[in-house]
Amino acid sequence: MTGPDQVGGATDDDAAELIAQLKELAGADPADVRQVVAEVLAALDRAAGGALREHLPETIRVDAGLDTAAPARP
Repeated sequence: MTGPDQVGGATDDDAAELIAQLKELAGADPADVRQVVAEVLAALDRAAGGALREHLPETIRVDAGLDTAAPARP
């Protein structure tokens, strides 16, 4: 498990592996990937005390449930 002091030490290989995993999942069902990403962003926002949401585009905030003032997307 990665500790807080190791988060900034992610390598390009780690990023490439994550991208490959998301692409593989997207091939199966893009809606599932969108849901997973929204859940991850919501968890990161909670961990950051709500500081992440102000840096995300509105559509992503809505998908992640971080923008409660905006109407739900159809």
